[in-house]
Amino acid sequence: MTISIMGNNVTPIQPNESVNQVKRSPSEAQANFASTLKNAIEDLNHIQLESDKKTEAFASGKIDDLHDVMITAQKSSVTLETTVQVQKKVIDAYNEIMRMQV
Repeated sequence: MTISIMGNNVTPIQPNESVNQVKRSPSEAQANFASTLKNAIEDLNHIQLESDKKTEAFASGKIDDLHDVMITAQKSSVTLETTVQVQKKVIDAYNEIMRMQV
C-alpha cells in the first residue's frame, strides 16, 4: 500500500520479522551493549573535540566562519545533553531492576 502526501508517495514501514528471530547468548548481548555504548561515547568525544578545535581556530583567527563554529558548538551541546539524559535513564532502569524482588 502506498500513501500519497502532497504528491510524494510514502510506503508504510513494514515490521521486520528477523528482529524477533535473533537469539543471542547473555555474553553476546553484553558484548554488543558494551560496544554500542563505547561507540556512542567515542562519537560524543569526537564531536566535542571537533567543536573545541573550531572554537580555538576561530579565536586565533585561523577561520572566520562564525556560523560553522556556532553550529558545531550547538551540536556538541545537544549531543552531550542527550548523552546525560540517556545516562540518567540507564541508571534509573538499573535502580528499578535492583529493587525487584526475586
